[in-house]
Amino acid sequence: MSVENGSEKRNAEEAIDDEPDEWDKRIIKTGCHEENMKLLLCHADTNDWRKCVAEMKAFRECWDNNQNNKRTQTKDNDLSGF
Repeated sequence: MSVENGSEKRNAEEAIDDEPDEWDKRIIKTGCHEENMKLLLCHADTNDWRKCVAEMKAFRECWDNNQNNKRTQTKDNDLSGF
């Protein structure tokens, strides 16, 4: 394999990796992808959720504003016994 072919293969793999996976697609659908990314980056940087209170608040506000609780409710599930 030549160096050029190896470089082309890496570029193709990187292009494929840039495609949104199933998780990303679900988060994008919520309308809160940016807030989620900031929250995840905060946790990755600090390794402590307690230091990400502002990011968590922004994500929750976005979640509520987009009415995602209604959209993601489990249907036909009686939880009255809990």
